Amino acid sequence: MASNLAEAYRKRRYPKAFISKLSDAEGEAAETQVWLQFAHSFGYLSENDEQELSSLYDQIIGKIVTMINAPEKWSL
Repeated sequence: MASNLAEAYRKRRYPKAFISKLSDAEGEAAETQVWLQFAHSFGYLSENDEQELSSLYDQIIGKIVTMINAPEKWSL
């Protein structure tokens, strides 16, 4: 996810490429939430830790969506 955000930032002069990379980052963040659920299911994370981390990822996803919805604020 972090690498997608870095790439999006570098491509911010090209709105469609910027949004595409942000969309990739959003997908990666959602994928991480699935892995957190698996980690909890298999006993690697407590329910509390899984919920806390997933909640943080919800916040991250929200910020990415905000950037996707208003790319002009970030463009060069």
